[in-house]
Amino acid sequence: MTAHSGLIDDAPLTSFHKKLTLYSSGGPFIDGFAIAIIGFTWTTMSRSIHITASDQGLIAAAILIGIFVGGGVFGWVTDRVGRHVMYIVDLLALAAFSLLSFFATEVWHLVVLRFLIGVAIGADYPIATSLLAEYLPSKYRGRMLGATFVVWAIGATAAPVVGILCTKYTGDAAWRWMLASSAVFAMVTLVLRLGTPESPRWLISKGRVAEADRSIKQVFGPGYGVEDLGEAEQAGKTSLLTVLRPPYLRRTLFVSLFWMCQVIPLLSIYSFSFDILKEVGITGNGAEVFLAALFVAGGIPGLLLVDRIGRKALLVYTFGAIGVIWCVAGFVPGLPVMVGFAAVLAFALLSGASNFLEIVYPNELFPTHVRATAVGIGTAVSRIGAAVAAYLMPFALNRGINTVLIVGGIISLVGLAVTLAWGVETAGRSLSDAAGVRGRPTTPLTTATTPTMEVQP
Repeated sequence: MTAHSGLIDDAPLTSFHKKLTLYSSGGPFIDGFAIAIIGFTWTTMSRSIHITASDQGLIAAAILIGIFVGGGVFGWVTDRVGRHVMYIVDLLALAAFSLLSFFATEVWHLVVLRFLIGVAIGADYPIATSLLAEYLPSKYRGRMLGATFVVWAIGATAAPVVGILCTKYTGDAAWRWMLASSAVFAMVTLVLRLGTPESPRWLISKGRVAEADRSIKQVFGPGYGVEDLGEAEQAGKTSLLTVLRPPYLRRTLFVSLFWMCQVIPLLSIYSFSFDILKEVGITGNGAEVFLAALFVAGGIPGLLLVDRIGRKALLVYTFGAIGVIWCVAGFVPGLPVMVGFAAVLAFALLSGASNFLEIVYPNELFPTHVRATAVGIGTAVSRIGAAVAAYLMPFALNRGINTVLIVGGIISLVGLAVTLAWGVETAGRSLSDAAGVRGRPTTPLTTATTPTMEVQP
């Protein structure tokens, strides 16, 4: 028998990979939807519950805090107990908390439930993307992982549509239906995910080679087994300290910092861009749909380029372009509306072309036994950046849009410097190679005959 070196890394793109990418996109879709939908609930919610401006802030912030906790904690849990179990349990929790929101009668009910929904959403990023990364061929890994994150903007675009429909058909109870509607998307995703096999890479990293062999046979066919994986990783202990000390500390800092440098300007554009869009005739729900559509449009060329020019190059070009454009626009006296509009367009397209690397990079830079932990840390730190930006943005806005553009441009240039200094190119490399680990499973491997590959759906 001739062993196939790197069976997963060298496999063709199949229907299994496409379906797994679709199923893994459910979490980012719900994230974008759940964050955006809250803005459409206030009018009808105020007719049922006494709610102040401070209450609105708490309810809106609760989901961000939850995502911080969910990403930070459940990435580590996922590396401990496995991707498959969490892949299902996470969505059950998300659906349950969304349904309970329908019956909320007090502000604190909504704060708690939105926090728990955020925990479930934050948990899904490391769960779903780690499983997906560990099955994707290296040639397609960047664009397929990236596609799951682009779906975030699609979820945000769906929110105003659902908001309009609920307001039209459910009257004063519209806010209840809006908040509960996330459960529909969660249950659809859950049903699709049923039957997904566990990651053989994770099983091998835990020394469970026989189970890994069964997962490979379920996906690739009975003639394949763990011996066809080629280079595999040694079993490793899951520990948060692994990603906080050499050789992975620099990679953890890189992922956390570039992710934060992408998130902060993103929040700033949502803070002031609606006023600019209003000046050019794009108002109301149309402004939100327009912005989300721009991010999706920017993601298309980004997904086509990420496996061709590489992850680092894509980050360098987009950080550099945003930094220059925003700093230049920020120094224009009086900032004419069309200049501001051009800055909004440029940012949305450039950010959409690269922000999915927030998911791609951490999945490639860390070994299997701490991969979800690393994604979770990146998710958590990005929400720290989001919280800081949300708090400081009103002060920047008081000084004018020019100040926001200059600060956002400087932050993008910081992201450029971090990428140039610490960025590692991972395009086209196997996961073991990209993570800087080599080795063989510690348990003897079985042997199988090698027919023509027929990957199962």
